[in-house]
Amino acid sequence: MPELFAALLAVIAGAVASIAGFGIGSLLTPFLTVGYGANLAVAAVSIAHFFGTALRFWRLKAHIDRKTLVHFGVLSALGGLTGAVFHAFISSPGMAAILGGILVFAGTLGVTGSSEKMRFKGRVAWFAGALSGFFGGLVGNQGGIRSAAMLGFDLSKESYVATATAVGLIVDVSRMPVYFFIERGRLLHLWPLILVMSLGTLAGTLAGTFLLSWIPEKIFKRLVSGIVVLLGLFTLIQAFHD
Repeated sequence: MPELFAALLAVIAGAVASIAGFGIGSLLTPFLTVGYGANLAVAAVSIAHFFGTALRFWRLKAHIDRKTLVHFGVLSALGGLTGAVFHAFISSPGMAAILGGILVFAGTLGVTGSSEKMRFKGRVAWFAGALSGFFGGLVGNQGGIRSAAMLGFDLSKESYVATATAVGLIVDVSRMPVYFFIERGRLLHLWPLILVMSLGTLAGTLAGTFLLSWIPEKIFKRLVSGIVVLLGLFTLIQAFHD
């Protein structure tokens, strides 16, 4: 039953991530945390996350905004690596609550249209990348805050998802060795669960990239912002419950 539920949840997570640029870690990590603890859950989900992100990257790579990828993505990856290192030592419900609050705030700006007045350029883009990567790596949920930060860039829906995916892939490659080094022994015992999550994520990714083409451009960012708000509220509830 845990494997079946994980597979279904992974399909949903992969589909959401193909539309919003995040969702795999956001949905799967809390599920695994209940039974295995935060550190092992983050490490296990990072594997399924990598496969889903790699497939999404391959399907959308032609739409990547290279300037945003360089200015925002490089420091996001470095920040994510730094946060992943600290994750093993200082991760706590308090940190998750801070992240949840940031997500609710950023998502609300997008839903109300206020984020349209903000544009990240130059050093601001670098700072946004580093900060979002660090907080995401620290809590083990980088996609939501990275996508929230990317709402400040003037990108089409395809470029938004493709660029967020490319950044996510860089972050995955940078953080996975850290997680594997810390949790390598316990990860081997979870291989059936990791396998079904990976397969479910791949299936959901294929479905989600198809659905993306049907979403009107004019409502896309507000839809993503709404998902960010929901993620922030869920993160807050989980943090206070812990």
